[in-house]
Amino acid sequence: MATLSSPGLGSGLDINGLVTQLVAAERAPVQAQITRRQTSVVTEISALGSLKGALADFQTALSQLRTTNVFGARSATSSDDEIFTAAATNAAAAGSYDIEVEQIADAQQLSSTAFATGSSAIVGTGTLTLSLGEAGFSVVIGSDHASLADIRDAINAAPDNKGIRATIINATDGAHLVLTSTKTGATNSITVTATGGNGGLANLTYGAGNHSHFTETHEAADSIVRIAGFEHRSPDRTITGAIDGVTLSLIKAEPDTTLTLKVANDVTTATARVKNFVDRYNALQNQMSSLRAYEPDTKAAGPLIGDALLRGIEAEVRRNLTSNVNGLTGQYTTLASLGITTTKTGALELNNAKLKTALETNFDGVAAVFGSETGVAARLSTAIESRLSSTGELSIRTRRLNERTAELQKDQAKLELRLATIEERYRKQFTALDGLLSNMQSTSSYLTQQLANAAKIGDR
Repeated sequence: MATLSSPGLGSGLDINGLVTQLVAAERAPVQAQITRRQTSVVTEISALGSLKGALADFQTALSQLRTTNVFGARSATSSDDEIFTAAATNAAAAGSYDIEVEQIADAQQLSSTAFATGSSAIVGTGTLTLSLGEAGFSVVIGSDHASLADIRDAINAAPDNKGIRATIINATDGAHLVLTSTKTGATNSITVTATGGNGGLANLTYGAGNHSHFTETHEAADSIVRIAGFEHRSPDRTITGAIDGVTLSLIKAEPDTTLTLKVANDVTTATARVKNFVDRYNALQNQMSSLRAYEPDTKAAGPLIGDALLRGIEAEVRRNLTSNVNGLTGQYTTLASLGITTTKTGALELNNAKLKTALETNFDGVAAVFGSETGVAARLSTAIESRLSSTGELSIRTRRLNERTAELQKDQAKLELRLATIEERYRKQFTALDGLLSNMQSTSSYLTQQLANAAKIGDR
């Protein structure tokens, strides 16, 4: 608002002070009402945000338990992880398997006979065709790039090269062209043929019945493992499909040595997930309790005390948490049967020994309590998804509160505009009053002076 920089010039009237006080008096009741409503809306939005955050955190914990497949993690343990390691999915059946790693896959490597004059030695011209298994490519060697180094570079630069790398090794007897396959497996063997030119490229040919120009330093080989006495081969060092849900990673061969692979229900991971479920639920419960709390001594109340939406969410969560799982029979049909019980405060308490016994006795039964179609995690997750959806009550209510915030901002702007008008009116009124008082003071001074002069005339 605009203000005057000085009080009344003629009368000494404090126009600034009077206008400020009068405008403040006009502002006070309306501003108090707007501020009170703004504070209430902000507090409620914050409370709903805290509730949504706690529900979302709990939902994350539920996602690790809401289906039996997710719950059913498996562990795979090798009796010698220097020979092989293993990993298992929930498709793997628990059991023990004899494993013999007879051979591990290798990539073929060939080393040419020596070229005494080194990598600059001129080999010949023509076309070299190199094959890796069934995939082949050709390089044309002209007279201007016919050295051993040129041939190496041409092989490596060939755009349709499917996996043969050429290098030169310099030894005491000269330079050797080394061809290495980037692919393991018996079918990925290298052959080299030459056509055309001056015939010099024949010194780099290799294939069936022609092994005189290269020495095989590594043989193209498959991995061979025996699982429960049955042979299984793979072109690489990873074995999949031999045991459903299990992947073997071979590290080195150990023929005639029988090792053990154990596939078991992953009790450790399952226990950690259940504990996380309990912890996340307790965090949610603490948050909801805080939002509806009341402290008699200080009379401090939570922002959602008595709120019907909060009461509904609490009741729904508690109902889905404690009721029996439909369709299950036997010893394990509720959380309580797994050692998860509710305390007087509403928090969950986990009996670790009871859970361990349940997992070891009936792992799939524990998984069903949480992750079957009507299981605790599945039904809780469905309920919370509905609450957190964009069409759920929490989102609708938050949108309405945001709309109310916008309305209050408009009310604030209207108040400021009205007060500016009031201030302008007051300033005009007090400025006019100041002028009137100034004139009255001038008239009074004039009359006083005239009366004083008249008295002096009478005395003469």
